Amino acid sequence: MTVLGDHKDKFGASFDDNKKILNDISIIRSKSLKNKIAGYITKLIKNEIRINAEKENQQSDQETNTDTEVPTDTEIPADTDKTESTESPKKDTDTNE
Repeated sequence: MTVLGDHKDKFGASFDDNKKILNDISIIRSKSLKNKIAGYITKLIKNEIRINAEKENQQSDQETNTDTEVPTDTEIPADTDKTESTESPKKDTDTNE
């Protein structure tokens, strides 16, 4: 599309603004055709904005993950005794002697 290729920096995410810009840069006599073109341009711009936002989120997530990542080559010591009880012995509270 030549209009979008030549004037992409003028268009935005607003349908009404894109219709006005189309009036300024071209002569489109059909109202329905102008609306279809403005809608198409608006859809393309919004998709581009969404894709760029997703890419930024992925990059920031990757940066966050690399900063907080734990090395995978660490080992847990094998000499820990798992049979030891950490509970304290219960006291006999029955004093009916």
